[in-house]
Amino acid sequence: MNIARSVMYAAAVAAPILYPLASPAAVDAAQHESHATSVSSALIATVRRATAPFRDVRNVPEGYEPALGCVSGPQEGAMGVHYLKGPLVEDDRLYADEPEALIYEFKRGGARLVGVEYIVLASVWHETHAVNDPPVLEGHLLHFNESPNRFGLPPFYELHVWAWRDNPNGAFADWNTRVSCEGQ
Repeated sequence: MNIARSVMYAAAVAAPILYPLASPAAVDAAQHESHATSVSSALIATVRRATAPFRDVRNVPEGYEPALGCVSGPQEGAMGVHYLKGPLVEDDRLYADEPEALIYEFKRGGARLVGVEYIVLASVWHETHAVNDPPVLEGHLLHFNESPNRFGLPPFYELHVWAWRDNPNGAFADWNTRVSCEGQ
């Protein structure tokens, strides 16, 4: 039995015990939350396994190049410096263990990996997928970004995963208030 099924089974068995007076809707919500947490944890675990060797910027894999400098927001926090792998951005594939961008935060003493970003250009995606069929990676819907945008890209889909730096806004939020561009 895989982990997701085990979690869902445990939630289904425990629901009547934990929520004896709860409505069926509340029980369904608790089971959905349990499943969503396991899906999120699974993606984060996959990202960590795939990117652990690259935590230090001196170990950036071949083909990833820095782009755009340090990306920060006026009030939202920052993203950091994206190291993009062009061929991955230009194709229509999304693999959890092969992100299009590695995101580093530079501080005194070096730079450390804080997260990754999955990116697919909307025009490339929709060459092989219907317009009403946005990309989903391991149960997570990618966010659509219209053009013009601050990155100078055509319309694109993206998903951040803050696998190496906790984000008070959530592991999949665009901006991380715990990341800074001050060390650039």
